[in-house]
Amino acid sequence: MLVPVIMAGGSGTRLWPLSRSLYPKQFLPLVSNSTMLQETVLRLNGLETAPPVTICNEEHRFIVAEQLRDIDQLGPVILEPEGRNTAPAVALAAHIILEGNDSLLLVLAADHVIHDENAFVDAIKEAIPQANQGKLVTFGIVPQSAHTGYGYIERGEPNGNGFKVNKFVEKPNEETAQTYIDSEKYYWNSGMFLFKASRYLEELKALCPDIAASCISSLMGKTTDLDFVRINTNEFLKCPAESIDYAVMEKTKDAVVVPLNAGWSDVGSWSSLWDVDKKDDNGNVIRGDAIINDTKNCLVYGEERLIATLGLEDIVIVDTKDAVMVSHKNNVQDVTKIVAKLKAEKRSEFKLHREVYRPWGKYDSIDNGGRYQVKRITVNPGAKLSVQMHHHRAEHWIVVSGIAEVTNGEKTFLLAENESTYIPVGVIHALKNPGKTTLELIEVQSGSYLGEDDIVRFEDLYGRIGDK
Repeated sequence: MLVPVIMAGGSGTRLWPLSRSLYPKQFLPLVSNSTMLQETVLRLNGLETAPPVTICNEEHRFIVAEQLRDIDQLGPVILEPEGRNTAPAVALAAHIILEGNDSLLLVLAADHVIHDENAFVDAIKEAIPQANQGKLVTFGIVPQSAHTGYGYIERGEPNGNGFKVNKFVEKPNEETAQTYIDSEKYYWNSGMFLFKASRYLEELKALCPDIAASCISSLMGKTTDLDFVRINTNEFLKCPAESIDYAVMEKTKDAVVVPLNAGWSDVGSWSSLWDVDKKDDNGNVIRGDAIINDTKNCLVYGEERLIATLGLEDIVIVDTKDAVMVSHKNNVQDVTKIVAKLKAEKRSEFKLHREVYRPWGKYDSIDNGGRYQVKRITVNPGAKLSVQMHHHRAEHWIVVSGIAEVTNGEKTFLLAENESTYIPVGVIHALKNPGKTTLELIEVQSGSYLGEDDIVRFEDLYGRIGDK
């Protein structure tokens, strides 16, 4: 059985302001109506696979669970206390999978674009016999240009449907990259792998025994709640941070590369998204409401407002609810400098969107002032917010659509459309959607302090006591 292992960590800062640390690019619908995480799993429909094992951090756990549940593909979700790169993460997954059968692990990043899904599935099928024979397979992207942003793999002698790996090469300069392309012996390093769980752990133990030992210690006393697997934080933080490439693939004698020509991109920047997305007759990629005039080779991405352009070429415009980014395509890599400045200044825009997702739904902070804040709250059918209270703010809830089950102090009652309730400071309260349609309401907060950390939780369906 083939088990997808989905690496869903990372902050995707080069796609700011759309991608932010609490809602990065892998959870966004960048190239279709499905998110990149969902696309990663859905493109495996041509293969017989078990539910995926997904690896992410604590802050993203509910997003992962919700998005995979939406496509009926939710499997174990391993929570990393802190990122330690891919070698330890895959080792954790391999150990957990080995509790069942010694399966083939198909290691995939959650934020890649692949246009030709049939070619992708065919390449995996070609690699399966090699993996079953104990080889550690990586997929080499047939290069389309002398790209300096990727590592390269030099192929050696033919080996089954692939080639033995001669060596892995770091990101080259442009001149060196061109010599690789001219030789026709090099592939872009995709960071995708296929191997037996036991074989990977065997090589990791032989080549990086410190990582192997730390992962075993981290899994001792692991706990499971809902769909999440939690490991020993103290032990895992002792683990060296290494990629699979450095820890295993560059050292093993059993590395094999299978060529992949499937319209792959890691969507590492706004210009990369422009490269892979559909364009109009003037080379423009348009998402959202836009009127363009005398505009060529631009990317215009809007969430709500109308965007109008005049006389532009090779420009990227990204408009979200709380930030606008404008850049020449040649400078989009420098958006990380903006993110670094936002972080240094402790501005929320580096981390949060104005619209924030929660396990029960989402809220959108539509207005705020010195002593008030207005939110639009959406609660999924059957979902419930925690039983909580606030020390510094009162709240007024007005139902816009749906039915709300409200606990306000000692009373629990239903509110319908256009009905409301007032919750004073310090009163224990809760909100539930008992219906089969989405509940929407407006929340008006007032008080001396309106931060999200002024929440005291008493009960929570999602295990967030002491958590946000």
